[in-house]
Amino acid sequence: MLWHSFVLLLSIFLLYRSAKILVESTITIAQYLKWREFVVAFFVMAIGSSLPNLFVGISAALHNIPQLSLGDVIGNNVIDLTLVVALAALVGKELTVESRLVQTSALFTVLIAVMPILLIWDGVLGRGDGLALLIIFFVYSWWLFSRRKLFSQVVESPQRRPPLQKLGNFLLGMGKIVLGIFFIILAAEGIVRSISFFTQRFEIPVIVVGIFGVALGNALPDLYFAFVSARKGNTWALIGSLMGAVFVLTTLVLGIVAFINPIEIESISPFVMARIFLVISALFFFIFLKTGHKITKKEGFFLLILYIFFLVAEILAEYIIP
Repeated sequence: MLWHSFVLLLSIFLLYRSAKILVESTITIAQYLKWREFVVAFFVMAIGSSLPNLFVGISAALHNIPQLSLGDVIGNNVIDLTLVVALAALVGKELTVESRLVQTSALFTVLIAVMPILLIWDGVLGRGDGLALLIIFFVYSWWLFSRRKLFSQVVESPQRRPPLQKLGNFLLGMGKIVLGIFFIILAAEGIVRSISFFTQRFEIPVIVVGIFGVALGNALPDLYFAFVSARKGNTWALIGSLMGAVFVLTTLVLGIVAFINPIEIESISPFVMARIFLVISALFFFIFLKTGHKITKKEGFFLLILYIFFLVAEILAEYIIP
């Protein structure tokens, strides 16, 4: 058991460090290619920070425990819509977003966040459901990129560099991404193997482990990027990365996992509290963003309290309330 504990902690640390490298390298590449800020945040940053979830999900599916990925995605979405938003609002300025495109994306993000709850209602997230999620990912991606002229700001480097130096940074960023993906795959395998051991040893539902442990570990890149963006007052990138993370996790990640190995929920009880709080989190996120087109510090504090209630309710539901 000591060995599995060591592997689990080491894998989580490796996952966080690798994801952080991916995030920083992605920004470097975006600066070189002069991609627009909201596109970078919504897609590139979201996909980069979601790679740990993806590889953990693929590994879990191949080990015949895809429920781990479902718990990871739902738990991560709750964290993004409460804890991450709260951190950003409390450490930085008010999160002000007046763009109609972002408002539309916020509504779509809320609808996407609760979609797995509807699809899993019959107890199975099958290959057909997974294919539907993947289609949604590609269709919405095409739609958003077709609106690229509405994105107001291009990601720029803070200081001018000679072309050769920029090219060198681009190639170095690409190399770091490849290396980061390699270590993420190793970390994902270590996490899944360790969790498989602990769930069997202590008879803990796999989905609960995903909601609590794996989701929080995989959400660290989102927390890191939100903190940095909030301190710089970069609201577009921050909101874009949050909504993009929810979108990518729910469609691309969960779609791939379900297509590889259909997700069956034998016992719905560990899943109930997470479903309730996911819906509540998504609704309050949208309401706060819609009213006044901003999220204030008071609203951020409310979302923080909501996340704490989620943790307490999940613990009570699983270990105290019969």
